[in-house]
Amino acid sequence: MELTDLESTKQALRKFALERDWDQFHSPKNLSMALAAEAAELLEHFQWLTEAQSANLPPEKMAEVALEVADIFLYVIRVADKLNVDLLKVAAKKIELNKQKYPAERVRGSSKKYTEY
Repeated sequence: MELTDLESTKQALRKFALERDWDQFHSPKNLSMALAAEAAELLEHFQWLTEAQSANLPPEKMAEVALEVADIFLYVIRVADKLNVDLLKVAAKKIELNKQKYPAERVRGSSKKYTEY
């Protein structure tokens, strides 16, 4: 299967759930909980690693991490679909909001939260 954009991915996920009669379980609440669980599984791969180790994963570990990232991505798309959220539109909006909260000339090189400066 080749997925080339968000819409085709959303449709593939809808079909996948429909074929398994899983849509009954895919409430925003349940999908959000599954998303959080998948994010925790991603975190597990990096627990106790140094910064350098986390940036240089061996191929077999990188393959596992990639699958966890995919799980997260798919759940985000599914939650957005259930809530009728246009991911690309809201992502663009969020980037613009972050530009306002974190002006480059003010925060360059700093990891402080916008409430700290």
